[in-house]
Amino acid sequence: MSDRLAGLITIVVALAFFAGATQLEEPFFADPVGPKLFPILISSVALIAGMIMLMRPDEEPEWPVLATWVRLTIATIILVFYAFLLKPLGFLLPTALGAAALSYQIKSEPKQSVFVGIFLSFGLYLIFRFGLGLSLYALPRWLMG
Repeated sequence: MSDRLAGLITIVVALAFFAGATQLEEPFFADPVGPKLFPILISSVALIAGMIMLMRPDEEPEWPVLATWVRLTIATIILVFYAFLLKPLGFLLPTALGAAALSYQIKSEPKQSVFVGIFLSFGLYLIFRFGLGLSLYALPRWLMG
């Protein structure tokens, strides 16, 4: 029953995402593919996955224990705070803190988590900024002048 419910929810969200993607306006100077293709592809894959879950559900699943739900809730809160802190604090600090906190949840070793957070933050910044050409602020705007 839970697979069918998840499949139905996935189908509804995919259709809403598809409808939103079709409402995107094409800018005059856009790449040949346009801004609509990627969201439409994602919604199509989600729609197919939802239909598969609806038509061929698995046996009744074993739900995680309460401790797992608590950890998932903490991870979700970390990611929400990350999204809110990204613009005012720049990329490096929120990414380092978020990656360190999530790494600590996976394996509770503080030194290793800090190491992962710092290096992941700098590594992702270099990839996004110079590899993909995104205009990210490394530090808060007020600090950079």
